[in-house]
Amino acid sequence: MIRFLLCAVLFVSAASAADVDHGKQVFEQCAACHGDKGQGGETAPSLIGVIGRKAGSLEEFRYSPAMKRSAIVWDEATLKSFVMNPQGVVKGTRMPFDGLRDGQDAEDVAAYVATLK
Repeated sequence: MIRFLLCAVLFVSAASAADVDHGKQVFEQCAACHGDKGQGGETAPSLIGVIGRKAGSLEEFRYSPAMKRSAIVWDEATLKSFVMNPQGVVKGTRMPFDGLRDGQDAEDVAAYVATLK
């Protein structure tokens, strides 16, 4: 019985683990604005080094007042929530994206973005 429970826990953990390669594929939706390597541009900020950075803090990008006022410091969990529902996390954000509906896709994108350094 204990062996079964241990196997079940390991299976569930592996099933919900982030897949960086899949996240890179899903990120293609983001690349139109954020750049194919997350470098940003006129329409979206750079995502390189975003983990640990305060939201709305890059001087070279014009953020919405709502994003600048947010108290967010990006980590993978916050990024996952944001890409699932940008307006729900930061009401008034300029990001013109309805969000990823699949939680695993969002987790995978967040894991991929965390690799951008």
